[in-house]
Amino acid sequence: MDPPGTGKSPADASITDQDGMLSSIAGLITSIAGDESFALAGTSAGGLHARGIVKRDPPRVLGLLLRAPGVVIDRSRRTLPADAYLLPSTARDRQHEYYEAAEAGADLEFLGRIQRDVSTYGLREDPSVHFDRPTLIVTGRQDTIAGYADAWPLLDDYPRATYAVLDQEDHFLPGPGSALYRALVEDWLDRVEHPDA
Repeated sequence: MDPPGTGKSPADASITDQDGMLSSIAGLITSIAGDESFALAGTSAGGLHARGIVKRDPPRVLGLLLRAPGVVIDRSRRTLPADAYLLPSTARDRQHEYYEAAEAGADLEFLGRIQRDVSTYGLREDPSVHFDRPTLIVTGRQDTIAGYADAWPLLDDYPRATYAVLDQEDHFLPGPGSALYRALVEDWLDRVEHPDA
């Protein structure tokens, strides 16, 4: 789903912080899933939202996938790879395509008001919670936006987590033809479907 102000979801002037975004996403999940259980996947800031949803109601969530998750909200405090070599031109082209498509469909003024201030970009309540369902955390070794190291401590929250750092992948993973990423996701889906196997 597209959070408010992104993709085809319009901005909502009543939303002034990440908690408002989370409440909007939670409301949409309820309108779609009703009382049913569901699995969650979140990318970048969506990883923060997914963790926030799990914190609100862990028993309803069948599994959690965090892809290049944003963990440290303050950009100046993130642990980013100092030795990330320049990715091939195809990866750089993918970044430009991603940014251009995302920016074209986003309300940058609305999102900017939330993202500019650490107090509104983070959740008021720490989303950490003990979650013992199948979890997959995938990061990119060359991710210079969220990094890969800050996601490692999340393993303490998720005792059934697989954690992977993929070489030649950045914040926009997976790259074309990433068989390893597909295999990891297939394994996660299998664990979600058969949690006691």
